Amino acid sequence: MSPPSSSSKHSESGVARLCGSGTSGFLELMIFHPIDTVAKRLMSNQTRLFVPGQALAVGMASTNKVIFKDAANAAFMKKYASLFPGLGFAAGYKIAQRIYKFGGQPFVNEFLNRHYKKEFHSVFGEKTGKTIMHATAGSFVGIGEIALLPLDVLKIKRQTNPEAFRGRGVMKIVADEGMGLYRGALWTAGRNAPGSFALFGGSAFVKEWVFGLEDYNKATFFQNFCASIGGSVASITVAAPLDVVKTRIQNRHFDNPESGMNIIRNMIRHEGFGAFFKGLLPKILVVGPKLVFSFTIAQQLIPLFHHKFEEMGVTHIGNTVKTA
Repeated sequence: MSPPSSSSKHSESGVARLCGSGTSGFLELMIFHPIDTVAKRLMSNQTRLFVPGQALAVGMASTNKVIFKDAANAAFMKKYASLFPGLGFAAGYKIAQRIYKFGGQPFVNEFLNRHYKKEFHSVFGEKTGKTIMHATAGSFVGIGEIALLPLDVLKIKRQTNPEAFRGRGVMKIVADEGMGLYRGALWTAGRNAPGSFALFGGSAFVKEWVFGLEDYNKATFFQNFCASIGGSVASITVAAPLDVVKTRIQNRHFDNPESGMNIIRNMIRHEGFGAFFKGLLPKILVVGPKLVFSFTIAQQLIPLFHHKFEEMGVTHIGNTVKTA
């Protein structure tokens, strides 16, 4: 996915991975944060927006209210500005998440390649084993992502439930809530494990089986772009049901938490099984490109930074090892 690390130390590829994945996270945030807010608000909505027999204008007005909240009747620029609540939390979370996920997965893959390559190849075969190894590394990284959960919780609450912040600053909330900010951690891990497995596995599958690449680091921009599309769509679809549950757990008021199982029961009873895929189409259409964009940029920039740092003498040439 990115340049392999040094056989003696990880500082060379580590620097490139930090810069490449961090830059992709920053660019993604600046371009796609408003879209993310829209998707989160639609997923958090528990009422039917378009009712059979009701005028289309009524449904459009309801959708407008869900998306823009208090700015529903404001001018265009004020409406647009209302889609940036929690930007500080989003910046911290998104950049840290992309550095951890896109920069960290190659390290885990290298570990699996170094210690368990024979096992993967014996069970799945060489080509499939290589793909499954990338997917498994992604899954492990996805589970560990719960360490960043407090930033994600604060970001989502600011996007969907700003009333939870009234009268309290961020530090006060952190002090009051403590481990409560990790509410939904198991659901998040349950969503991230298959989601990240599908993201990195889908990307590796496209590179391996569609383009026939032996060295994924040598993928062109077009190949990285196509691989990112395959991985992103697979990831979003697989993770959709638990993503809705996770979002609803996190957007509840601090004083009124609700368990994941209770949310699931209420969703089935009052909204039907289709509720588990609420927001899926908007996520594929607008959040999907966000993930495709950042994943593609990260895969392009990491090798670019690696070679540039070698030319500048920041890292040393010729000390890398090849991984599957």
